[in-house]
Amino acid sequence: MTETLLSPARTAERLPYPALAAEIAALLEDPAVQVPARLVQALPGGGSLFVMPALDGRLAITKLITFTPANAGTGRPAIQGDVVVFDIATGERRLVLDGPTVTARRTAAVSLLAAQTLAPNPDGPLLIVGAGVQGKAHLEAFTAGLGVKEVFIASRSTASAEALAAHARTLGLQAEVIANPNAALAEAPLVVTCTPASGVVLRTEPRPDAFIAAVGAFTPRMVELAPELCRHLAELGTVVVDTRDADHEAGDLLQARLDVSRFASLQDVLQAKKNRPPGPVLFKSCGWAGWDLAAARLALPA
Repeated sequence: MTETLLSPARTAERLPYPALAAEIAALLEDPAVQVPARLVQALPGGGSLFVMPALDGRLAITKLITFTPANAGTGRPAIQGDVVVFDIATGERRLVLDGPTVTARRTAAVSLLAAQTLAPNPDGPLLIVGAGVQGKAHLEAFTAGLGVKEVFIASRSTASAEALAAHARTLGLQAEVIANPNAALAEAPLVVTCTPASGVVLRTEPRPDAFIAAVGAFTPRMVELAPELCRHLAELGTVVVDTRDADHEAGDLLQARLDVSRFASLQDVLQAKKNRPPGPVLFKSCGWAGWDLAAARLALPA
């Protein structure tokens, strides 16, 4: 009997990072892909319900996710839900993927694809700010897809940072927990910020060959990067957004009073097929149901 409801572990097995990054790139070349605007419904208590549909010529998916910031420190995950995959021709439900696992892996795979395409110095070392689920996913993705060998980890929770560093060492990396991520910018050409985005975590100007993937802020009120840092990167480097949805969601850029619509999207960059731009690069990721569709395509091959 075909397995339909996948556990987190089984979902992860079907979504290896390099293959998922390649599938995301293929999806951005597929004219059959349609991604309606996602519904974000505020919930009592400060949480949100996300309803995120997408389809191509073969599959239709909907991701149903709850985001509950109040779960921090309770042992319950902040993100919960599922990705339901349907066959368009028959209407049959083909697969149910674990939503948090898909979210973590496709977000890290998008950052990986952006780094593969845009990073001036993709070898690392890597600086990760935020040692939660996304910190772990990005560590694994950049290790698998770029061959990173050294990582610096900063987190408000020392225990979480130490746990992620220990995991990095099991992957063969040199790992160091640091207290001040801004000081590490001088040593790390690869940077990922994946915090709860409740306040600025990076202010210092990065290296000229830096690639920064800012992941945590996906609403206008959330922020990880100081406005002056965003303006510096926009003036002297290159800013790329994951999709045009970032125009009204990219908190870091909006709070810097930048016109987000003037920045290229990842799809624009891939289709232009130009050389890596000079200077530092900021990749602002906000999330998109198309990435979940790419995960479904990889998990349920034709």
